[in-house]
Amino acid sequence: MSDNSNKYPYSLSLASSLFAAALILAFMVATQGVLIPLLFSILISISLYPLARFFERLKLGKAFASILSVIIALTILWLIGWFIVHQSIIIGKDASAITAKVVSVLERAQLWVEETFGIQRTAMMDQLRDQGNKLLSNAGAMASATFGSIGNILAGAVLVPLFSFFLLYYRDFFREFFFKAFQGVPQSKVHETLNKIYYVVQSYLLGLVTVMGIVAVLNTIGLMIMGIEYAWFFGTLASLLMLLPYIGIAIGSILPALFALAVKDNAWYAVGVVAWFQVVQFLEGNIITPNIVGSKVSINPLMAIIAILLGGMLFGLSGLILALPLTATIKVIFDSIPTMQAFGFLIGEPEKEHLKSTSTQDLLMKWGIVRKPKMEKKIKVDIQVDPDPATPQTKMQYKEIHESEDIPYEDTSGGDQKADDKDIKP
Repeated sequence: MSDNSNKYPYSLSLASSLFAAALILAFMVATQGVLIPLLFSILISISLYPLARFFERLKLGKAFASILSVIIALTILWLIGWFIVHQSIIIGKDASAITAKVVSVLERAQLWVEETFGIQRTAMMDQLRDQGNKLLSNAGAMASATFGSIGNILAGAVLVPLFSFFLLYYRDFFREFFFKAFQGVPQSKVHETLNKIYYVVQSYLLGLVTVMGIVAVLNTIGLMIMGIEYAWFFGTLASLLMLLPYIGIAIGSILPALFALAVKDNAWYAVGVVAWFQVVQFLEGNIITPNIVGSKVSINPLMAIIAILLGGMLFGLSGLILALPLTATIKVIFDSIPTMQAFGFLIGEPEKEHLKSTSTQDLLMKWGIVRKPKMEKKIKVDIQVDPDPATPQTKMQYKEIHESEDIPYEDTSGGDQKADDKDIKP
């Protein structure tokens, strides 16, 4: 956040900034076991800050207000988890009937494949057997990975509430740390950058929760119209998967589509479920989210997709969830560093001038590559016509000639004439 453009060459400052970013990324990958719960705690503490401030205004004390805010958040998460588990148990009671219908659907699919492509059932069973053997051979690795994930989840269940409490309780202490760490920068700029990070992340989180609620209602309405049982469960589950940007709703449509395929006699119900969820996803991406979140989190879709892919590659499922808020935070930091402002510009949303049909010419003129036209403004000529003009005057010329004289020679070159000119005005 300091301006070193006058001290060092731009290339050296840019190289040092990129090298520092690479070191930070390597450090994040190496310490993700602690860092990921900490990042989730930061997001939760930012979302709980208004609630904690509300309790502090009630004279409850900063420590008690922080604890109460964390307890309320845990209660909400517990209720959501209980709802999902409870509905799963209810659906599981009909597992035998659903399994029988699924088996019949698979048999019909096998028959269709055999009639259409000529592939015998024995060949399909051999392929399935081979895949099953491969899965069994990797069962040990899958089991260890599963238990490792469960261990991480249990560790996060303990660490995230603890971290969230301390982040809320020590928030002014951490703010002073940033003031001390960047003493060479105007403190007002440090303060402004921290506030902007808080504003961007909170806008993203509150907007995401609001959009998830709207999507849950739309999903449920569509499932109810089609007569799918447990509509609220499937609709809410699909909306919760919106934590995975761009792909959450699409993944959430698979489970109700399979359920509709199993419990309904017509496969068109499953097609209808997938189609409705895609309509909801279109509305969410083009109408709901832009109007609720708007330009508060200005990340262009290309950079968002790249960030999601990199987050998933580096940190797995947690990286998919954390990708967008982290990218928004990085953009704010880049915008405050002169040597990194170009990268902050690259992450942000394009302006309208970049999307016009004449944007290339305008861009070249903006950066002085081509000259601007000499006449930048159009000249407007205002012509007024009088509908009732005055009677025009006719100007006539004549020459007096004596009868005894010949007609004199008229000099067309404009010389003097002997005749006298007179004007006659009617």
